[in-house]
Amino acid sequence: MTDHTTRLDHVVLWVRDPVAAADFYAKAVGLEPVRLREFEAGEEPFLSVRVNDEALLDLMPSAMAPRMTMLPGAVESAGHPVNHVCLALPRGDFDALRARLEERAVPVSEITHGSFGARGEAERSFYFRDPDGNVVEARHYD
Repeated sequence: MTDHTTRLDHVVLWVRDPVAAADFYAKAVGLEPVRLREFEAGEEPFLSVRVNDEALLDLMPSAMAPRMTMLPGAVESAGHPVNHVCLALPRGDFDALRARLEERAVPVSEITHGSFGARGEAERSFYFRDPDGNVVEARHYD
């Protein structure tokens, strides 16, 4: 059976130090690094962290911006503001993420209730920044 459902595959985040960014996303956020060893060995141009079985956050070195020639103006996308990326988590993982961020003294926003997203209104959500200033929202629906 062919699956014709559109899915989000990956989001590319510009980062200064991909290894440090992967360390943050692994230890503070709980996302598994992908191709870390290959990146460190110079075999891959960037590494990623796995959001789930179907989606990645690619951690692209901002130094690679001059190579972004696939479309006119792509070079200028380095540092282009994205408002935020949202991660939907089960309730327990949401609470564990907030605790890990607070343990690491990562500033987090107040918890809000009822913000709209892909699955309707979230029960709770909050925001934080990664070490490169990318804003991430965490939420749960249940």
